[in-house]
Amino acid sequence: MQANRRANTGPELAVRRLLHAAGFRYRVDYPPLADFRRLRADIVFPRRHLAVFVDGCFWHGCPDHFVMPKANAEYWARKIARNVERDAETTARLIERGWLVLRFWEHEPAAEVASAIARAMRELKGEC
Repeated sequence: MQANRRANTGPELAVRRLLHAAGFRYRVDYPPLADFRRLRADIVFPRRHLAVFVDGCFWHGCPDHFVMPKANAEYWARKIARNVERDAETTARLIERGWLVLRFWEHEPAAEVASAIARAMRELKGEC
């Protein structure tokens, strides 16, 4: 499990490269809310109150790709269910505080993810 990265995963890096090339500047692995310790978003635009999460298919229970491990299935079922619940709580808390939250799966094409983020940034800026 030590090999599993919390930040700087391949899908995150691909999205960040595209955003940076498009001229966007952002915070990485950053806590949008100072009083909510467990929360760190993958990509954060603090001034626009935009938090982006690139969720791993296994750890966050992707409906398309998650496969329950056969060994210790009960443990993993509880673990993944709690992760999904925590994701929902995190999203709700950020929305309550006025943040726009975008969640993407790691299997989504980086270009599509970056495009959606850029579109959201333009809307928040009032350019659309």
